[in-house]
Parts: sequence; C-alpha cells; structure tokens
Amino acid sequence: MAEVENVKAVSGVRPPEVFPARRGLAVVLSFLAGFLLTVVWSAEFVDDVIGQNTTSTLLGHEAEGTQIGGLIAGAAFAFASGLGGTFTACNIAALGAVAPVMGQGSSLGRRFRATVRPLLWLAAGAIFVSAVYGCVVAVAGTHMPQYSTTPSGSGLSPRSIQSMVVFGVIGLVLVYLGLAALGLVPDPLGRFPHGRMLVMGGLIGGFLIGRPYGLYRQLFRDVADEGNVLYGAGAFALQSVGNIAVFSVIFVALTLAAGRRLSGWLVAKPGRIALITGAMLIAAGVFTVLYWDVRLLARRDLIWYPLAPWT
Repeated sequence: MAEVENVKAVSGVRPPEVFPARRGLAVVLSFLAGFLLTVVWSAEFVDDVIGQNTTSTLLGHEAEGTQIGGLIAGAAFAFASGLGGTFTACNIAALGAVAPVMGQGSSLGRRFRATVRPLLWLAAGAIFVSAVYGCVVAVAGTHMPQYSTTPSGSGLSPRSIQSMVVFGVIGLVLVYLGLAALGLVPDPLGRFPHGRMLVMGGLIGGFLIGRPYGLYRQLFRDVADEGNVLYGAGAFALQSVGNIAVFSVIFVALTLAAGRRLSGWLVAKPGRIALITGAMLIAAGVFTVLYWDVRLLARRDLIWYPLAPWT
C-alpha cells in the first residue's frame, strides 16, 4: 500500500481521500456563485471609482486622458494603473490556488518563505506573458484593435471581439483548473509543484491582452507610439506586478497572522484545501466567461441578460 501511495505522489496523481466528498455540489454552487457575480458586478464602480481614483491618487494628478511624458512617467503610470486594476476575479482565484501553502511551517520565517515562494512563481508567469505582449505592442501596436479609440457602440467592434476571445480562453482554463483541483478531470500540472501558480500568473498577464480598461489602453497607446521594445516589455511587466501587489501583501499578512491555526483548519478535514482551490477557480472562470462573452453581448444590446440595477 505504501508503495502505491509513493507512486501516486511521484506521478502527481493524488489519492481520492484528498478530494471533498460532495464534489458535484461544489461544482454547481461554484457555477452559481460565478453567475451571480456577473449579475451584480459593476464595471463602472471597479474601473472608475476604485481604479481611476487609486491611480490618480498615486500619480498625484488626474490619470485618465493625461499625456504620459517619457519613459519614467510611463513606468510610474504602468505600476499605478496596475494597482488601480487590482480587483479582478483572476486575482482572487490566484489566492485560492495558493491555499495549500497557507500557514505551513512552525516558525514565522518558514511560514513567510512557504508563502512567498508560490507568489514569486505567480509573478514570474505574469511578468513573462505581459512583457512578451509589451514587445508585441511596441512593434505592431498601432495596427491592433486596442489602439482604436472609436466607441464600441451597439455592435461588436474588433476591440470587443478581442476581449471576448481572450477572456473566453482565460475563463475556460480557470474552470478546467478548478475541476482538476477537485479531481474531476486529469490535472496536467499535477507533476509540477509550482505549475498552477505559474499558469495563474500567465493568465493574469493575459488580462492585459483583452481588458478594455481605459487606463490600460492609455498605456497601450503610449507604448505603441513609442515603438520601444524594452519600454513596452518593462511597462507591461510593471502593470502586471502592480495588478497582483495588493493581494499578495494581504495574503502574506493573513498567512503570517493566522499562522498554524489556519494551517490546522485547512488540513483538519480531508479535501478542504482541494475544495477551496477548486471552488474559487471554477467561480472565477465562470464569471470570466459569462461576463466577457455573454454579458458583453447584452451591453451591446444583442441579447438579454439579468443585471442588478446598479450595474
């Protein structure tokens, strides 16, 4: 029996007892949570009230519509706008993916290292994808859909189609990773200890490819106009770092404060870690697909979709 368990551990296939008992119910409730979030989510509040106000405060001037003057100013704008765009479903899902390491270690130093290590893999994935995209923007950005400032109107513009494709793929990947965390589908990342965090970081970096957030597109246009590959890679990488910085600090503080009590709660019931990880990934993935591929059609007056009055 011990030999079987050792083989499973080496191959990355986890034994059934580490999964929650009522996985079907967990999937249904996660799908429902993702759907309900699309009904109540207010992009105007998140982007304008939180995002633009935060960015303007950090920069010391009105961010939207202000000319970015030079490479240093562009770097500051990139990081500040990344912080302003912190509140995304993908970031929350990433924290769920870090759940297995919460509270590990008997000392404060060990808990800190155990928590920071996966966050560094998350940052590595985000930086790589965003830097590569920054290079692409510097070379071909003026000919890409995100460069356009034409209002979307009631139809689907090339910019809207780009968002739908990018976020549709990101959402489906999140759902699959969630199902894999629950043991319902094969886990292609099971053999790689930090694979899930690296992929999650890549998905966060991919947000820059699709999100039509005004401040993101403002930096996009500046990089495209500059045509400097190094500037493009650095600016977009800084924007992704800013995007995950707040949640990373909160996560580290929570883990250090809760310590072993949090770790004890997570391992007290078999399958609890898998349940948290899977549920958050599925809910975030469903939200991403429905919000960007279905609710977006409703915003263009092409279909009907249930929406809360404040959205």
